[in-house]
Amino acid sequence: MTYETHSCTDIGSVRKLNEDSLLAMPESGLWVVADGMGGHSSGDFASQTIVEELSSIGRPTGSLDLKARFKARLENANVLIRARANNLGGRTIGSTVVALLVQKNQFACMWSGDSRMYRIRETQLERLSRDHTEVQQLLDSGSISIAEAETWPRKNVITRAIGVSEKPELDIVEGMIEDADIFLLCSDGLTEYFQDDELEHIFKIWLGEPYNRLCTYLIETALKRGGKDNITVIVIRCHRTGLAELAIEGHYPEVRELS
Repeated sequence: MTYETHSCTDIGSVRKLNEDSLLAMPESGLWVVADGMGGHSSGDFASQTIVEELSSIGRPTGSLDLKARFKARLENANVLIRARANNLGGRTIGSTVVALLVQKNQFACMWSGDSRMYRIRETQLERLSRDHTEVQQLLDSGSISIAEAETWPRKNVITRAIGVSEKPELDIVEGMIEDADIFLLCSDGLTEYFQDDELEHIFKIWLGEPYNRLCTYLIETALKRGGKDNITVIVIRCHRTGLAELAIEGHYPEVRELS
């Protein structure tokens, strides 16, 4: 597999600081979006710490090695973020994280919080991550409807983040990659303004088009619709590569089965 990557981030129309961070390391099989929380000099510190720790991941020997390296570096980031919080008087500092880990034709989606990952396969969009939020817990328990969730007053309250607990709490979804699969990683600054069915429709329209322009379109549309949060997008398109065919001229003896 080879991976075509496009990414962009924007401060949004309201915020004075971009607390989102992203990482794209195709050579290591790693792509990350982190969305910090904690205000000036804190949320950005949390997300940047995650990205800085993960940027040293190197070249893994396989999927198990990659997951082990990822978790170890995320644990280091968790320690650093909690130390920063203690130095600031115990205030809450943290960051969501969503990551795509790839080795050969296997992938893992690992996340904590409400930054999301989607896969688009043959024009069908599937959300691979599941938000760690209060409103998602209420939906799962049947306490509220989908319509009620859209206007729920604590809609954006997350229940997990790196830095807020003693050890990182992650969920994981794993699977196989097929040729032409597309992965979308994004912060909630994007999904605040797009429903899943609209995202699926957009990717159908943009099929085969330059995806750097698609990233720009998604962010510009979120800004037009309010842009009240930082917005970060990574799009990864997967291509299967094979060995080049060899053409050899000459005459070859016929091979017969022995009776």
